Amino acid sequence: MPKLTRRQFIQSSAMGGALLALPPSIRKALAIPAHRRSGTIRDVEHVVILMQENRSFDQYFGTFPGVRGFGDRFTIPLPGGRSVWQQAYTDRVILPYHLNAKRGNAQRVSGTPHEWPDAHQAWDDGRMSTWPVAKTPTSMGYFEEQELPFQRALAKAFTLCDAYHCSMHAGTNPNRLFLWTGTNGPTGANVAAVLNEWDGPGSADEGYRWKTYPERLEEAGIRWKVYQYLPDNFGDNSLAGFLPYREASIRAGNPANPPKGFNAFVPYSDSINAALPLYKGNGNTLPARHNDDLEGMLAGLRKDVREGRLPQVSWIVAPQRYSEHPDGSSPIQGGWYTREVLDILTENPEVWSKTVLLVNYDENDGYFDHMPSPSAPSPRADGTFAGRSTVPFDAELFRHPAPPGSKLQPTPDGAVYGPGPRVPMFVISPWSRGGWVNSQVFDHTSVLQFLERRFGVQEPNISAWRRAVCGDLTSAFDFANPSPSAPPRIAAMTRTAVETLRERQEAMSQVPVPAVEKQGLGLQRRFARPSRALPYRLEVSAGVHASGSLVSIKMANRGAQGAVFHVYDRLRLEEIPRRYTVEAGKSLSDDWKAGDAYDLWLLGPNGFHRALIGRLDEAQPEVTVVEEGRSLWVTLAHQGLAPARVRIARCPYTGAGPWEVLVQPGESVSRRFDTSSSGGWYDLTLDGDKGWMRRLAGRIETGEHSISDPLMGA
Repeated sequence: MPKLTRRQFIQSSAMGGALLALPPSIRKALAIPAHRRSGTIRDVEHVVILMQENRSFDQYFGTFPGVRGFGDRFTIPLPGGRSVWQQAYTDRVILPYHLNAKRGNAQRVSGTPHEWPDAHQAWDDGRMSTWPVAKTPTSMGYFEEQELPFQRALAKAFTLCDAYHCSMHAGTNPNRLFLWTGTNGPTGANVAAVLNEWDGPGSADEGYRWKTYPERLEEAGIRWKVYQYLPDNFGDNSLAGFLPYREASIRAGNPANPPKGFNAFVPYSDSINAALPLYKGNGNTLPARHNDDLEGMLAGLRKDVREGRLPQVSWIVAPQRYSEHPDGSSPIQGGWYTREVLDILTENPEVWSKTVLLVNYDENDGYFDHMPSPSAPSPRADGTFAGRSTVPFDAELFRHPAPPGSKLQPTPDGAVYGPGPRVPMFVISPWSRGGWVNSQVFDHTSVLQFLERRFGVQEPNISAWRRAVCGDLTSAFDFANPSPSAPPRIAAMTRTAVETLRERQEAMSQVPVPAVEKQGLGLQRRFARPSRALPYRLEVSAGVHASGSLVSIKMANRGAQGAVFHVYDRLRLEEIPRRYTVEAGKSLSDDWKAGDAYDLWLLGPNGFHRALIGRLDEAQPEVTVVEEGRSLWVTLAHQGLAPARVRIARCPYTGAGPWEVLVQPGESVSRRFDTSSSGGWYDLTLDGDKGWMRRLAGRIETGEHSISDPLMGA
């Protein structure tokens, strides 16, 4: 592909003069057409991965229109009739509150606890009712667009994933291990944030010993590189904890105990004759004049892009100042750094036309996110599990001794590793333009799965359970028909302006948690965003067995990707919510001892919901649902002794209804509901006598792209 001039950038898109209002990075990235040779993932020649620090999805995007944020219509139930937003803290309830930069130091807001014990206390096996107790009231703070101008612009211009989770209920380094190795240990064993122990002096034979993904790339002849800034990479190069890299660093001539330990190397190989394939020096840095040396931060990346030598796979490690980590960094500084990376990649249009940039966050710090983590079933005190799975999940439970080379390991307690809370994920490329939202479940292993799909290098340390539940990111792209889109308007900010704003913020006190009488949930404006087709086709049916005081639920998965169903017993919210992992093409059933009444609340991916309420002392109709194109067939079957009258409320998406259905004993009645006008979205509430109720909600998937929930938000 020939190099394009700036004029050709603009002429090659359908955006016209609107491009001129954008920062150069987004303007150029949107204007450069995708390299299209095969119309498949094979057209991707470079994957660049920038993992930033410690932000939850709700903190950044709870008020962003068209994603599953504060306007979520189906959330987990809490005791006392509270919503998930009403989190208990000592003698009060705390709602999410705006970290308003006009009222205080929002950009440098204090960090919160974010390690294994407090993470599990906040998650509470999915009950999530006292988050601020474990994470402090600051954990409920969120940002608006004024605090996140560049991050919000990226989401409007490219693709934002709103079901991307960190890999583990823990801190930075265990989560980064998943990014680089597909696991937190060869058996899924390391829960401690231990890699910081390598930041100081240590013996040459200390370090982890399981194989990393860069080593697998090296063996397969795939060029790779880690770009980091020395002397400060914030300890975020987790490869520094692995023995082969440490040994290579020493043999390459580094001192045995450098000031930053073995985090001071850049593994890189582009030569088959390299004597030390895991160490090729600090190829990305210039001699640093001071800690803010911009040229030193990104010189290697810029040089490789300009010369057309960008490796096939690259990881970027930001310095502390631009990592977005609370206290030491800020959203606006991290946004500036991401913009610089994108600006560098688009300097060479030929390179960018073949490049995917993935920007994610290692973990949520302690910041609140309302979505239940799609984790494996939790163990109960008696050794049984709250839920079931069609795929083994032993590798997802902390039952293992520490892997060789580890230190500071807590005692294995059988708890679930993850995935943990949601974190932001931007998919930035010529194949993901247009302000899309993707709602497939992903985690950090999804990045490696994407690399597997593109380069054919497998990572065997990714567990079977993770592969069943967490997708490979390909649904976020349209390789066959990439198209330009109208860009958002946002003013560019220079580095000087960013640092000036940061200094002004630091001069202010922290944004206070609002008083009880002044609390109010942030407004998420209602907006239907273009939404990628998802690989889910889920079915749920229920049966009531009065003689045994049982309610049974069958969950079936007719889609192409496994799914986790969460079931909350609203009459027994003190119990651990049950989670069911159902692989593609499989099904699971389970029973509840219900007594006289039952009230079960089921949640699945992308707003899939079923509510089951009733009594066991009288037979009531049962409901089955079958999808056919964009239509939903609902069948009522009745085995009672008297006719059953069922009222179906008006569908809030289509405006059709209400209806009334009379079902005779021993008969079945079916009704068809067309969802074409709502992009496949439906919400049907069926009410019968004596408190019987069924609610059915979700989106029908047909393989065609659609829109996000058009009723989400206000």
